[in-house]
Amino acid sequence: MKPRMMLRATVVVGGLTALVVGGCATGGGMATMSADEAIEVRQKHMKVQGEAWKSIQEKAKAGQVTAIVPDAEKLVATSKEIPAMFPEGSLKPEKSAAKPEIWQKRAEFEAAAKNLETWSVKLRDAAKANNATETQAIVKDFGRQACGTCHQPFRVPPKK
Repeated sequence: MKPRMMLRATVVVGGLTALVVGGCATGGGMATMSADEAIEVRQKHMKVQGEAWKSIQEKAKAGQVTAIVPDAEKLVATSKEIPAMFPEGSLKPEKSAAKPEIWQKRAEFEAAAKNLETWSVKLRDAAKANNATETQAIVKDFGRQACGTCHQPFRVPPKK
């Protein structure tokens, strides 16, 4: 990742983290935000995650295993914040690809976010250990096993 993009992603993640943590500290959290505000925050959050994942794939392809660590760490941190970004009442199909199942099957949704965190930790740790074989195996399955367990049941598929 270019230094400028890394700085921008760090600022965005830091800002999102401060927003979520600050909201929780005041007792309101995302629940006090309007649906539009919650959607905006989570869409920015997911873009940060997407940029981190793209960077991981590029670094894995180039064989830069240990360079994956910061991006994987970003996924670890941001995955923990996902459930709070979907407060009750923030379903707006015209603005978001979130499905109503997020709120209907909340425990499953939270388990899917936890699964992303678990896979992100595995990826970070394998990359940190400079274990190229394990890192490549995790990267190969990550999209399906980490992202897909949430996107499939809880996100409207992108239009083609």
